[in-house]
Amino acid sequence: MKVLLIEDHPIVRAGCRRVLAQRADLDVTEAETGADGLRLAKETGPDVVILDLNLPDMRGLDVLKALRIARDDICVVIFSMYEELAFVTSAIEAGARGYVTKNDDPDALLDAIETVSAGEVYVAPSVAQRLAMARLKGDADPLAPLTARERQLIGLLATGKSLAEVADALKVSYRTTAEMAAKLRARLGLRTNAALIKFAVEQTPR
Repeated sequence: MKVLLIEDHPIVRAGCRRVLAQRADLDVTEAETGADGLRLAKETGPDVVILDLNLPDMRGLDVLKALRIARDDICVVIFSMYEELAFVTSAIEAGARGYVTKNDDPDALLDAIETVSAGEVYVAPSVAQRLAMARLKGDADPLAPLTARERQLIGLLATGKSLAEVADALKVSYRTTAEMAAKLRARLGLRTNAALIKFAVEQTPR
């Protein structure tokens, strides 16, 4: 089975190599950037792609969408530091067949590869129960519960604006903007402003 690993951190790639080496039938190719990953996907025709959301040159979701456009049957497993449901649901909605976090047991990668290659969806135990509960509540779409003003905030953060600059753009006080960001983080299950900004960038089309 051909596996393409798209991950920019050498130490993480080395760890993945050790895990994947447990399966003698896996032929693993590696890429450090989204552009290289797309090129290698075209050249090698992988059965499974393991994709980090944090890449130096492209948004992870953009790479995912490009992979799916090139070959709609490709199995993509997201391998990310982000455990928040906002990222998980965004990835699944964009066509990922699996989601594994970097805090999961290393063997979760092997479980994900086996599951998605069999035509099923794999979500690591660290987020599976929360995802199931969110879907039962009808909250699978992370943007669905947001107000128009909150969507504006997401869009402005995605352009690289600070909270102070967002406050100016929305013509409200910094305190109001900070409170809005805090409520938005709580609603999306994001712990920090950095995670909120990352989510905003991933959600906003370029």
